[in-house]
Amino acid sequence: MAKLISEPTVIEAAGNKPKLIREFIGRVNSGTQATSIALMKSPQGWVEPGQCPEFDEYTLVLKGRLTVETESETLEVGPGQAVIAHRGEWVRYSTPGPEGAEYVAVCLPAFSPDTVHRDA
Repeated sequence: MAKLISEPTVIEAAGNKPKLIREFIGRVNSGTQATSIALMKSPQGWVEPGQCPEFDEYTLVLKGRLTVETESETLEVGPGQAVIAHRGEWVRYSTPGPEGAEYVAVCLPAFSPDTVHRDA
């Protein structure tokens, strides 16, 4: 049976500046364990701690530019581009550019603070 998600839940974000996370599908808003889908909006200069999550994260940038650091490279992801960060690999996201960024993040299985394993 189809389920209408009429509105997202705002989730508290990690990082040095306030970032807006609106979870549409996931553990909090829909009780979905298998996947999470959230719309993210981060300001210029936002940086979150590195992490080594137990989930794959698929990110589609809608506006601005997202910087994605791994142990071996730094990627600049612009509007209309996407990036995949695989579970078990260290990654850090930031938005150093003047526009910040707006993007969609999909996590499989769903994001959880217990499985993200952020750097101290």
